[in-house]
This record gives sequence, C-alpha cells and structure tokens, in this order.
Amino acid sequence: MAVLNYDELTVAERTLWDSFPTGRWVDLSTGTPEDDDPARGERWGPERTVRAEVLAALLLGGNTEPSSSVASLRLAGALITGRLDLAGAEINHLLWLKACRLEQTVSLYAASTRTVRITNSRVPGVDAGLARIEGHLDLNGSVMETGRLSLINAHAAGELVLNGALISAPGQWAVFAGGLIMGGGVFCQGFTARGGVRLPGAQLPGGLFMRGARLESPGGMALLADNVTATVVELSEGFSAVGTLRLRGARISDLLTLEGATLAGRDTALFGVGMQVGTFDFGLAAEPAGAVDLQGARATVLHDRRRSWPRVVRLDGFVYDSLSSDGTFLHEDVAHRLAWIRRSPGYAPQPYEQLAACYRQAGHDDDARRVLLEKQRHRRRTLNPPGRVWGYLLDAAVGYGYRPWLSALWMATLWLLGSLAFSARSPVQTKSGEGAPFNPFVYTLDLLFPIGDFGQRSAWHWTGSAQWLAYVLITIGWILTTAVVAGISRTLNRN
Repeated sequence: MAVLNYDELTVAERTLWDSFPTGRWVDLSTGTPEDDDPARGERWGPERTVRAEVLAALLLGGNTEPSSSVASLRLAGALITGRLDLAGAEINHLLWLKACRLEQTVSLYAASTRTVRITNSRVPGVDAGLARIEGHLDLNGSVMETGRLSLINAHAAGELVLNGALISAPGQWAVFAGGLIMGGGVFCQGFTARGGVRLPGAQLPGGLFMRGARLESPGGMALLADNVTATVVELSEGFSAVGTLRLRGARISDLLTLEGATLAGRDTALFGVGMQVGTFDFGLAAEPAGAVDLQGARATVLHDRRRSWPRVVRLDGFVYDSLSSDGTFLHEDVAHRLAWIRRSPGYAPQPYEQLAACYRQAGHDDDARRVLLEKQRHRRRTLNPPGRVWGYLLDAAVGYGYRPWLSALWMATLWLLGSLAFSARSPVQTKSGEGAPFNPFVYTLDLLFPIGDFGQRSAWHWTGSAQWLAYVLITIGWILTTAVVAGISRTLNRN
C-alpha cells in the first residue's frame, strides 16, 4: 500500500484522520433523509467521499498519535471509493461504518481484527473467510445487492448480527459460512437472503435466531445447516424459506422452533435426517409445500400442529419421548397420529412402534394397542394373497391379539345360533342307551371348543343339513382358537 501524504488528503479524509486517535465519530451526512440514503450514495460529492485506502491506512496504524482515548475508526454518511482490502491484516482497532456506501467488496480474509460494524450501509459484499474476530461482526440493516457474505471457517468471539440486513445473490450462496465458529449468538431477525444460507459444520453455542427472516432459493437450499452444533435455533414468527430447509445431522441441545414459520420448498420442505433436538416445536403457520423427512432423527419433545404436516412425511427411525399437538392431550389425538404415520410412503413398523411406546410411557395402554393394531393392518397390505386372508381372519377374530374380547363375542354369537338351530331338531344317539341326554347348549359348546370334551359331541350326531352345520362350527372353533393363540402369542412376544 502506498504511503499517504497528509497534505494530499481531502477535507473529509483529514477530518477522519485527525479523529481516529480519539475514536470520535465523523459524520458527513446532511441530516436530510433523502440525501443521506446510501441507495443514492453514488451521487454524493467530494465533501462526502473517502478513499478506502485511507481507512486501511488508519486501521493498520497510519496515525499513531498518542491519546488518552482508545483509537477507533467511526465514519457515517460517507461514499467510500476503491476496495477496502484488509486481507491477512492484524487490526487492533474498532471499525464502524454507519449509513455509508462502499463501491467495492470489503476483504477481511484471514485477518485478525477487533469488532467490525458496517450498519445501515450499502456494500457489494464482505469476505471474512478464515478471519478471527475478537469481538462482534455487525451488519445490522446493511444491503449487499451484488455480492455475498463469506465467513467460511471464520472464528468470532462475539456475535454475528444481520438483523434487517439484505443480501442478494440469486442462484448462489448469499451467506457462505461453512465451519463458522461463534462465541456468541447469530442474530438474523428480519433478515432477507436472496440466495441460500450455507452453515455446514458451524458451531453456534450462542444460538441461531432467524425470527421473521426470509430465505429465497427456489429449487435449491434455502438453509443448509448439516451437522450444525447449536443450543437454540429459532426459525419462527414469520420466518419463511423458499427452498429446502436442510438440517441433516444437526445437534441442537435445547430448542428448534418453527412456530409460525412458512416452508415453501417444493420437493422437500424440511430435510432433518439424523438430527438430534431437545424440544422440536413444529408449529408451522401453514402446511409445507414439500415433504418433511425426519428419518433417523431424535427429539426429546415434539410439539406440532395438525396443519404442520404435508402429504408426505418420512418418519422411519424418528424417535421422540413425548408428544403434544395444538394443546390437546395425548390420548385425544390417536386418530391424528395414525393419519400422520400413514403419510409416510410405504410400510415401516418403527413409526407405529415408536408411537405405541410413547402412549405406553404416558400410561395410555388402550391407545398403544390401537396403534399396534393399525400397524398390523398396514402391514397386511404388503402381504401375498394367502397372508392377507389369514390377516383378515386374525383381525376379525381377535384384532391381531389386541382385541381378544372379539373371540368371546364370536363364540357367544355362534353358541346362541347353534343352540337355537340344534334345539329345533332331534339328533341320533351314537350308541343307544349310552351318554348323557341331549342338550343343545352344551352340544354347541362342545363343537366350538376343540380342546376338551363335554360328552355331547361323541354321544350324539346328525344327518343332513344339521350335520354340515356341526362341521362348520367345529371348523370355526378351530380357526378362532388358532387365531386367539396366534394373536396373544404375537402380543406377548412384541410387547
């Protein structure tokens, strides 16, 4: 960088130069909102123009005049010409540009710096990849219309502030921050990104707060946060994503909330395969446009709304400890939960078993049995014809073992019908003079129970249509007994 001659500085630059040692603000604005709008900054004249090289010279120790104050660069309402290139630099002073317009990208690549604030300004882009910021990076209210924010593998001890900022990079990554390590939180409330936000592997112990943010990446990734580690991720209160929200393998120890959010990814709205969350608040403002994929994910608590789930939900391997929905109690929500599981393509037993386990843990055993019964009915549709037939018999007879009272109802009905039919006729005694007198009620019971003998079946027999009725009752008795044994065995083995 060329050595600057103080005598060659403009009036605005001299004012900034002289103010630097004491950290005083230099405000070149006029006080008229229209004239001070950075969007019109290209029209500002020489009295409001400062070269980027003057800023760089000051930050790199160009003016070391002793002072009792802390040296810092504070500039407002200026048009900054040229490129502010601080790549690889060691900067020991605060940089704060407020309501300024910068002609070119700011480079902090691999720099070591204190707090950097570029607020309510217009800047083509900021490259802070590999930078170490011992303070905050504050871009509150700034607009980047032709570039992006790069923070790849950067390390910031303080906060990243993008509240109210706009970064426009359609078809590209508006924020490129893979491997970012933060000491404080990332605040993006009211933030707009025309392009995706990329945060794979980021470490965010202070949390990610994107309330009211809008991410626009049609057909692409609105937010890519694979393997992110965070305490809190707030994508709520008007948050919207046009594109996929991807949180594959994310580790969120406390809260992931999408309360009041809108997901407009057409193919997949939320891709949360393998993520682990403390409390997962999935109370969307409306049904997502695309699928929700939670295969292999885990949540301690899942809170949702019925309208939060799209037509396709992939739940195989999704584990949760407790559920709540729209303020309803768990046992009042069985039909909704079963419909939720059936939105998953194909048949998988785990979602049913997980839901049943959740009901059992809450003490709702009847609801757990209902869920497991629906699992068997769903599975039945995947079987071959003989398997389906046997499945229907098990279902009708004992509800696959989860409704054993059905067998008693069938037995009682057939016992009554058979007794009435046999009481209308007289049977033939097998051996004359032997056996107990004929009793239609005991005889019918003897036919229906294949195990044991009440003495009626061997002592009496029929001819004609009554004989065929006896055969039918014997057959049905065997089927019901087999179904009861099979159903109860399945219940004991799997529960």
